[in-house]
Formats: sequence, structure tokens, C-alpha cells
Amino acid sequence: MKKSFLGKTNIEVTELCFGVLPIGPLQKNVPVEEASEILADALRKGINFFDTAQMYKTYAPIRLAMEKTGIRPVIASKSVATTYEDMEAAIEEALKELNISYIDIFHLHAARANTDVFEARKGAFQCLLDYKAKGIIKAVGIATHNVKVAHLVADREDIDILFPLINKTGRGVLEGTVQDMLQAISLNAEKGKGIYLMKVLGGGTLINDFHECMEFARTIQGISAIALGIVSHEEVEYNTRYFNNEKDLEGILTIRNIKNPQVMQFMCISCRRCKDVCHNDAIDFDEAGKAFILLDKCMQCGYCMTACPQFCIRMV
Repeated sequence: MKKSFLGKTNIEVTELCFGVLPIGPLQKNVPVEEASEILADALRKGINFFDTAQMYKTYAPIRLAMEKTGIRPVIASKSVATTYEDMEAAIEEALKELNISYIDIFHLHAARANTDVFEARKGAFQCLLDYKAKGIIKAVGIATHNVKVAHLVADREDIDILFPLINKTGRGVLEGTVQDMLQAISLNAEKGKGIYLMKVLGGGTLINDFHECMEFARTIQGISAIALGIVSHEEVEYNTRYFNNEKDLEGILTIRNIKNPQVMQFMCISCRRCKDVCHNDAIDFDEAGKAFILLDKCMQCGYCMTACPQFCIRMV
């Protein structure tokens, strides 16, 4: 599989990054032992880059996969911490739970944050810089959906990695358009930032346009990798072969179409816009006012995903 260095760092990654979020308890909730086997399969097939986060609760299966294979991948994690103390705890948690002495990339987990993010989270960001100075973090980054934040990163010498959201329709892009985000990515590439992409399938909402989405993402200049959420051995097999540019890969729709829409309830703000656009009365609300999908009524039209302002309805 194609490998390249993330910008000016000496971190070499495969073009396919295993996005670990969907396999964990926030989405598919694959049992830890089973999840570790899927991750180990990915390592054996040559994927050397895993993207996770403190909130994903997926450190345990990653650690087990490393123990089973003896292979140490490049690991990126992230935290929503705002203070120095909380970010330090997040870093130490990652090191302990993964049983590693350093972590390759640690991001400010700032998907929806605006351009005041570095001031608003000054303590947390300083902690990342201090741990980089100690050699415990190899590269500092930011994960963002916001075009203006992505532009801001290009002029900051203290950020090594940009992890932006982009897809061919602009689904989930904040404060700008697809073209605006492409411009921000280009500017960061010119400045030597390491760049890998998230949500190129729109959180699963663009799955039926898989090939077109991949072609769009893989031709963006200056990027090193694309993070794809993977939850099964079949998806490991398909995606590794796809990124190895193999032809004749029948089965993508069979594999992908077993996914169902699910509300990430920790993100739901109970705005009820999803219910307003549902044609089949397939959305209800729990006692806390959080939306959930009635799968026996759902026609998978995707209208609710488009309506959700929080980007919290995904195909899993």
C-alpha cells in the first residue's frame, strides 16, 4: 500500500487510515476481543495508521491488536480537554491504556470549535506542546470541521498536523464550502503541514457513492492519508484491496448496505429536525429527549442525516 510522510514530520503512514470510532461503544459497539481481531487483521494486511480519540473508548482493542501481532502502528488520538490538567490526564490515559511510551499524533479534538479555539483552550494546547518537547508526543495536530480554523492552522508554526473534514458534497463542512476547504488544505500543504482527511463518506451518508467519494479524496493534492471507519473483517479486506488499487472488487454494496442509521445520542441537541423531515415516522425520542431510529420503519432515505445540524446521525 502507498505510504508517505505527513508533511515535514518523519511519520510515515499508509494512505488508508483505520478510523477506529465506528467499531467502539459510541457506534457499532463491537466486543473488545472481536474488535481487536479486526484491528489485528488490518495490521497484518499492511494498514499502519490508526485514528482514535479519548472519547471513542477504543484504546483496549488497539492495545490487544498490537499485542497479538507485535506490530506498532502510527497512532493518532485526540481530546476535547480545555485545561492543562485535563489534557495531561488525557495523554497519560492514552499512554497507559495503549501500553506505549509515546504517541505519534495528539490532536485538539475541536470539530466544531471556531477560530478562538487556541485561546479558549490555551492550557490544553500548551500541554500538547510541552509533551511534544518531552518527546512523548511526536506531532501536535487539530481535528476540525471548520474552514476558518483550517486556514488559521497554516500560519501556526506550533501545529504539525491538520485533520480536516471534507467530502465531495461538503456534508458537515462548517464556515465555508468544499472549495473553501480545498483551498485551506492546499495552503496547509504549501506550509508543510501533515494532512489526512476525515468524513470523506459524509459519516456514512454518501456510502452509495463510495467510488466517486474516494476518487475525489484521493486526488486532493498534499494529503497523506484518508481515515475510513471500519467495523468488520470484510471491510478490512475490501478497503485494503481498494487502496492497493486492485480491480474487480465486487461486494462493496453488499458489505456496506448492512449498515443502519443510528443517532450518536451524546451529540443530539433534541432539536427534532430529523423527525420533521422523516416520511415514515421512524424517529422517536427517549425520556431525555434524545432521538433514536425505529429501524423497522426506517426506509434509509437519508433525509434525517441531511437535516441534522449536529451531524450526529450516521450509518453504522
